Amino acid sequence: MPSIVHNGVSIDYDVQGQGPCLVLTHSFLCDRSMFRHQVAALQAQFRVINIDLRGHGASGDASAPFSVYDLVDDVLAVLDAEGERSAIWAGLSMGGFLSMRAALRHPERVRALVLMDTDAGTESRFKAFKYGALLFGLRLMGVKPLLSSLIPIFLGPTTRAQRPAVVAEIEGKFMAMRIPSVANGIQAITTRDDIGGQLGAIRCPTLVLVGAEDEPTPPSQSELIARGIPGAQLQIIPASGHLAALETPEAVSSAVLGFVQGLPAR
Repeated sequence: MPSIVHNGVSIDYDVQGQGPCLVLTHSFLCDRSMFRHQVAALQAQFRVINIDLRGHGASGDASAPFSVYDLVDDVLAVLDAEGERSAIWAGLSMGGFLSMRAALRHPERVRALVLMDTDAGTESRFKAFKYGALLFGLRLMGVKPLLSSLIPIFLGPTTRAQRPAVVAEIEGKFMAMRIPSVANGIQAITTRDDIGGQLGAIRCPTLVLVGAEDEPTPPSQSELIARGIPGAQLQIIPASGHLAALETPEAVSSAVLGFVQGLPAR
């Protein structure tokens, strides 16, 4: 698999397919494997770059503090290494945080946006407190005792009741968490800036997707994003929680493929 070193951290990724470039960025505590269904659907028509964000998957540890804007720079470094001047940016949760900021700071690098289960605002004090409690618990007890409280945050009730393989997969991802990387990831998430008032400056075509059962970033937050970005489309995915791309892969892949196929030719 290709990799680069950017600001002292190795960033691993996959490249599959031919055509216009589309870059995928995943949720916090997950990795690029969560998009395998979308890669399979897109690679016949697009050059798909699927990235493990720093501190996740096969990429290097996030042993130093970083911001969401540092993640933007990591993705730009990958695109530069692959000779891609612009791309469709598709991100879920934390991947959506960085994709919106890329469109604001580097509009020439963003052809279109697919924003999945994400939020344009800051983290609430309550959620920041919960993240702090999570980190304290991880350091004190490890991951396993916390799985029963983590899984309902990331996976919707339909998935928990009917998709045991998805639940088992996410439990495995959480068991592999690296505590220093988690700590710095939590800092990046909880200190991110509010860009809700800037969304009107995003002028690229945008699709906003959200699971109907998403708890941490509910449909109301995606509705705000869709209203804020001129011309944005909104689609709510039934029977899906926060990790919609993995929980309801066929519905998400169909929505993304239909959107990107309809983009104006460059």
